Amino acid sequence: MKKLIILFLVIAPAFGFRSAGSGELSQSGANGWTKEELSRANTAGAAKYLTPEERDFIMYTNLIRMDGPRFLNTFFEEFMESHNRQMRQYSNYNDLKITKSDKYYKSLQKDLEGIKDLPVLWPDEALSWVARQHAKDMNKYNYAEHKSRDGRSAKDRISQMYPKKSMGENLSFGFATGLGNACMLVLDKNVPDLGHRKLILDTGYKFNFVGVSIQPHKGYRYCAVMDFVALPR
Repeated sequence: MKKLIILFLVIAPAFGFRSAGSGELSQSGANGWTKEELSRANTAGAAKYLTPEERDFIMYTNLIRMDGPRFLNTFFEEFMESHNRQMRQYSNYNDLKITKSDKYYKSLQKDLEGIKDLPVLWPDEALSWVARQHAKDMNKYNYAEHKSRDGRSAKDRISQMYPKKSMGENLSFGFATGLGNACMLVLDKNVPDLGHRKLILDTGYKFNFVGVSIQPHKGYRYCAVMDFVALPR
């Protein structure tokens, strides 16, 4: 079996950022993207087993892969401004805010420079069920890690559906929206190995399907699970 990638992220609790999940794709963020490009990124648009924000989660991840620099200068820019405004209410604002002088932002800018026309990711219902069960379990028992309360790893959970495949998992905490989760995972602030970013920008493992779930969480208000797998098409 190919190597399993397991990556972990904890984000401080935050308010959600309104995005296309409410039917209101931000105009300023969408500027610079054609309707055709937005439609191509929206591979989960007809996936009724996902919530609007979960469908957005996949769409924004695809936009990152389609044109990294443009995403950084449009949707990420708008998210960053909104995020920083909302974080001002917290005493550790200086730790939570995103700035262009921060080393993680600078490294993201560098890593996205060459990202152009990577294959889009497609939603998978079975994998989304796996992601949903883990997100609900984390909420029920108020924990934040890949290993389930019953002892199963991400490898165990995903292999139950898709054995002997390349697979990986991203976890994010504190954001209710697809845009918020996509932006914070690709930024990977305070994650030295930038593992979540590497999964989102992956080409080596040929990930092509994802399962996602955004659920409430007792400790962080929200948790999101994004599971990856490489399947023949």
